[in-house]
Amino acid sequence: MAERTTPTLTLTQARTLHLAAQGLAARPKRTVRQDDLLAAIARMQLLQIDTIHVVARSPYLVLFSRVGGYPASWLDGLLERRAIFETWAHEACFAPAADYKLHRSAIEHRAHHWAIRGARRRREAHGPQIDRLIEHVRERGAVKAADFERPAGNAGGGWWQWKDEKTWLETAFALGELMVARRENFHRVYDLPSRVIGAVQPDWENASIPDDASRREILLKSVRALGVTQARWVADYFRLRPRVRDADLAPLVEEGALLRVEVKGWDVPGYVHRDFAPQLALAAAGRLRASHATLLSPFDPVVWDRERASELFGFDYTLECYTPEPKRRYGYFVLPILVGSRLVGRLDAKAHRREGVFEVKALYVEEGIDADDALAVHVARAIDDCARWHGTPRVTLGRVRPASFARLVRTQLAVLRP
Repeated sequence: MAERTTPTLTLTQARTLHLAAQGLAARPKRTVRQDDLLAAIARMQLLQIDTIHVVARSPYLVLFSRVGGYPASWLDGLLERRAIFETWAHEACFAPAADYKLHRSAIEHRAHHWAIRGARRRREAHGPQIDRLIEHVRERGAVKAADFERPAGNAGGGWWQWKDEKTWLETAFALGELMVARRENFHRVYDLPSRVIGAVQPDWENASIPDDASRREILLKSVRALGVTQARWVADYFRLRPRVRDADLAPLVEEGALLRVEVKGWDVPGYVHRDFAPQLALAAAGRLRASHATLLSPFDPVVWDRERASELFGFDYTLECYTPEPKRRYGYFVLPILVGSRLVGRLDAKAHRREGVFEVKALYVEEGIDADDALAVHVARAIDDCARWHGTPRVTLGRVRPASFARLVRTQLAVLRP
């Protein structure tokens, strides 16, 4: 048998391969369709959910970065028609419905996950109450936590109390005993799995996958989503434990499911899914390009692993919304700016939808990035695209570093918005 040649990538080529796998290498070439959202979620494997919406709630923004402007109701529609479902994985995430059995099995084997661990403790402590709540859903249909909220000043009696109900609903959801049927104003509506996933997968109850098989599948899905990765970055994608080592991936390399690569500057091997062999060949030949310019969510898979973002992009990122304001360096909800194969800066923004204003409170160009006219063209277009998606036709630009870059960006915004 001929010995396999190990491909070698530069760091830029590795970044480009990663972005291609994430659907961020090129600007969308056609008008977006609803199924493009589903394809983007399937490519990423997971779409993390977060409720902060000073710009747009994270799952909507992550999709916008990949597919361009689309009606936010489309994501809600995917959930309602059971094309995706909610689960605990990296954190609370949307995932393709086709992967339901894999995720359902993972719940049984993911005792270390903080959400699952806490849910199991609460299930043990409040089993009868949770059982009664599930029976309530069975008899009366889907519910929201707010359905159990009492009018102000009404202490009442019985066991229905909002705080307890919310906790028990979340417990049953985390353990797979309830599912999210839809969202109303982004609030979860809970129902029985038989009426949610059962509507599209009649054999949903036959969901047990052996631990070894589910772990193998999750490893492969993680590497595919990452494009190229070091072993130590794999576990974080689905929150696996223990952390993945090169020895864990060696059998997958031997069987040909994964390809081992070298990346210049890395002192450890890189790994690529075999499905990405054509893109790997293009990247190694210098023929795979990254040309997209867009704003990323702080919960985008490209940056949600801070260690990976630092080593792959040289981008040290901390979400500061949980940091006291006097200690913030960049702002409350700062969006990384992607241009080509680089994270070139960060932008603190707020969308004032009622006033029609997209406020850029601050814009920072990373050290080592040329803040020139060419960069201004890309950054202005990324801002303009996001502002138009929000229906905020007016853009205001606040603090900019370096200060000289402000004039260049304003000039380009004027061209885009004459």
